[in-house]
Amino acid sequence: MIFSRRRSTMATADTAPKGRNTPILATSAEHFVLSRPLQPPYPAGIEHVDFGLGCFWGAERLFWQLGNGIWITAVGYQGGFTQNPTYEEVCTGGTGHTEVVRVAFDPNVIAFEKLLKTFWEAHDPTQGYRQGNDVGTQYRSAIYTSTAAQLAAAKASREAYDRALTARGFAPITTEVGAAPEFYFAEAYHQQYLAKVPHGYCGLAGTGVACPMPGSGPAASERLAG
Repeated sequence: MIFSRRRSTMATADTAPKGRNTPILATSAEHFVLSRPLQPPYPAGIEHVDFGLGCFWGAERLFWQLGNGIWITAVGYQGGFTQNPTYEEVCTGGTGHTEVVRVAFDPNVIAFEKLLKTFWEAHDPTQGYRQGNDVGTQYRSAIYTSTAAQLAAAKASREAYDRALTARGFAPITTEVGAAPEFYFAEAYHQQYLAKVPHGYCGLAGTGVACPMPGSGPAASERLAG
């Protein structure tokens, strides 16, 4: 991924640059694939969750390709200290952010558990500050939730997948799971990048271990299969 740097230690509020009061570049107004407004407010009943699973180009495509129930996807920066960071700043590792994809979805059409299963199985959540050849704190694994129910489900899925991975000889999961901190939309050229550049870089690689989903229930199971 361009502008990549290697940083294996986390930035702090004292070491991170302050940033700026307004975004340095405006993001896209509309989703390139789904032709809907990229930024909130979203329609009533639409929830959102933010996932970090390495380079956000391939991660975003993974979720918009889920189809029915996905309202929009967008890439951005989250979990750091610098206000309104740029891509170049995030890629130094100095801001403390990780690259994330925001998924706005209709939980009546697509189960949150399906999003979680997709997330876990698409990357290796045991690698710490890296994903494959992408090395740095900006590639760390994370789930940032927007509701209490999402948070509980995300934590339960982490525990379930950790057990499954441990049984196959993997190290413990390092994924951050918590309530969503401030989300900063990435620059326009990053949004839906692999729809604009179909043969662009995608570093996604899972472990090959299926994620068992706890407590999904009959209704969710039906939407999980859809």
